[in-house]
Amino acid sequence: MATQTTSMGTGQDGFAKGTADYEKRANRDMVAADEFDVYGDEGSADIKYRTMVWWKCAALMLAETVSLGVLSIPSAFQSLGMVGGCILIIGLGTIATCTGYMIGAFKLRYPHVHNMADAGMILAGPVGREVLGGAQVVFMVFLCGSHVLTGLIAFDTITAGASCSVLWAGISAIICLVLTLPRTLNGISYLSVASFISIVSAVLITMIGVSIIGHQGGVTVTANLSFASGFLAVTDIIFAYAGHVGFFTFIAEMKKPEDFSKALYCLQIADTTLYLIVGVVVYAYAGADTVSPALGNTGTTLRKVSYGIALPTIMIAGVINGHVCAKLVFVRWFRRNGVASHHLTAHTWTGWLTWIGICLTIWVIAFVIAEVIPFFNDLLGVISALFASWFTYGISGIFWFHMTPRSERWTTPWQRCKTVFWASIILMGAFIMVAGLYASIDSIVQGYKSGEFSGPFTCENQAIA
Repeated sequence: MATQTTSMGTGQDGFAKGTADYEKRANRDMVAADEFDVYGDEGSADIKYRTMVWWKCAALMLAETVSLGVLSIPSAFQSLGMVGGCILIIGLGTIATCTGYMIGAFKLRYPHVHNMADAGMILAGPVGREVLGGAQVVFMVFLCGSHVLTGLIAFDTITAGASCSVLWAGISAIICLVLTLPRTLNGISYLSVASFISIVSAVLITMIGVSIIGHQGGVTVTANLSFASGFLAVTDIIFAYAGHVGFFTFIAEMKKPEDFSKALYCLQIADTTLYLIVGVVVYAYAGADTVSPALGNTGTTLRKVSYGIALPTIMIAGVINGHVCAKLVFVRWFRRNGVASHHLTAHTWTGWLTWIGICLTIWVIAFVIAEVIPFFNDLLGVISALFASWFTYGISGIFWFHMTPRSERWTTPWQRCKTVFWASIILMGAFIMVAGLYASIDSIVQGYKSGEFSGPFTCENQAIA
């Protein structure tokens, strides 16, 4: 353990140095030495996982976070007003950067952590492992479902509802399943570059399209909303920063985990800038007529073109979430008591059949979710309220308190500020969960009362009119 701590403390960049005080206390939480190798000894392994450089990690994070997040931003501006939308994007983005940094610090403190289940084991023993691990699996399966649903909407829009919507959902799920099958994130990282180019191109076409059409409705600086409708829009912005759930797995497959800060800052600068530009431009022109997903704000022809260009990011971002979810289950199955099975890193029938079976299960469930809950914003609201509230915000506060002994929390004015800040983050997570659930459930009830939603497994065209 002592050797591990020393090697981590030398030659690292500012990110690793910033966690030095945590590493000095590592002997408070002694763990078996073999737990520090998530995937075991990869020297002679057929499949090597720890191969990503930081820019590939950044590309994965961008693809995972931006794809669906940016599509709901203009409608959030329409609900909250221009000022409220800008303030929330900048504010929540800044906080998401801090909480992402804390996840990286926790990973450096406990190198054997591969997912939220491992973090839960450190925080609260076996109960914490099962609670956080189960929550991460459910969250990511629902994220996969949202990508299947968006793929359905895209295909319906492109084809003008030429075929049954259930068919398009099935095709979306099958495409995502096939692309999820590579066993390493490094193998998917190149797809993520195409994903980011895809979504940027699609929203650029959308912005050009709405500017050509001209101003379609009034733009408000502020908004006068009920609590439920206003907070539902806030959950859309929270969802746009909800990539933290996969950070542990991304870091675990990096060559140099201490470089995670570079990937994090690249992600947060890029997504916050993109959200602001897309939100302001699309809402400025579409105004009160703004719809979600954002690609539906143009004319019929450009709408089809935008969705066609966006298909790669809709699929690939879903693939990343599906891969992280499958990897959690796969690693849990083949890493017992800190010892990795050879099936984890070798091309064995058992390893591959298990991996394929896990991926198939995830995408079958995602398909069912997309068909049973055939609405977009409210699905994002439920997901954000239940899970993003903690994985993106609240859990990082708990990590800080776990790594900072009581005797050090109030020693200096700066330490007192940090204590208050991270306690506020925990309370923020709890508030977002309760308020977001209330707003989302209220919206769903009102939607069904008004007949706004179609029934489950319907062939009805779900394209944005």
